[in-house]
Amino acid sequence: MNDDAPAWWNLLDDQAQAVARMITHVLQKPIRELGPEQARALLNTASPAESITPLDHVEQLTVPTRAGSIRARLYRADGAGRDCNSPAIVYLHGGGFVLGTLDGADELCRAIAAGSGWTVVSLDYRLAPENPYPAALEDCLDAYAWLTRTAPELGIDPGRIAIGGDSAGGNLAAALCLHRRGGHAPLPVTQVLAYPAVDGTFTTPSWSEFADAPLLSTADARWFWDQYVGPGHRADDHLAAPMRAESLRGLPSALILTAEVDPIRDDAEAYAARLQRDGVPVSLTRYTGVFHGFVTEIGAFAQTKQAIDEVCLHLREAAQRIGRT
Repeated sequence: MNDDAPAWWNLLDDQAQAVARMITHVLQKPIRELGPEQARALLNTASPAESITPLDHVEQLTVPTRAGSIRARLYRADGAGRDCNSPAIVYLHGGGFVLGTLDGADELCRAIAAGSGWTVVSLDYRLAPENPYPAALEDCLDAYAWLTRTAPELGIDPGRIAIGGDSAGGNLAAALCLHRRGGHAPLPVTQVLAYPAVDGTFTTPSWSEFADAPLLSTADARWFWDQYVGPGHRADDHLAAPMRAESLRGLPSALILTAEVDPIRDDAEAYAARLQRDGVPVSLTRYTGVFHGFVTEIGAFAQTKQAIDEVCLHLREAAQRIGRT
């Protein structure tokens, strides 16, 4: 990068700088200027064609919802059959509520299943702006409730189901926990949130410090938020912005991962601090040298493997803690 490089550029390690240059080349212009259809086409083209992590069992599912049905994909760890009563994590992909697919999260889900021994169920929730808030959340709520009911048929222990997601998916995972705390038991046994988009006010310092960061700029984040919630949304709606909840007491334990060079960073870390203040067990790790989206960049960053290893360890420890139901 030239002498006009932003102040944060040298915070990125060599791998991250190389990937940042590639992203700039592929996208050509900001996502908000591309629009949903063109951005989806470009990002789908850039997705890996083959999986790195082989699994014996990957199953396509159709999940009923109040609006019809959505697609899902189930990943079962090798050696685990339908009679194994496995713990499971429902995974919600990122993409600013506008982008993202099952295929885009495929390698991450494979790696989590292989490394943790947990079954992973990835959801293809509806996207904005065609389906604004609360469509995506309703899909996730309905799919999670369906899984708790049908878990034994899928070889899953209904008492050991967790929730996780990255970015927009982290928002949906956090909102699902808040919704189920309000009388829709059982709660997820734990929540795994990678750089979750938990607030829509854009006021913490990282929104300014990393306003033009790779993959997610502050301007693009605002555009994503507007596509999701639409005009006239209520800023205090905690199921759209979990940080707006009056209390976080009684929520499941959380693992929260953040990236050093990410406008969302401070919001996610503030959410971790609020959870901790409200008595929720929290583990927070900031990964240095990388930017937003690194968890799904399998093979691109050393930090990606470290983060996945941390997620898998968190899930294995959670399974030991709660035992079998």
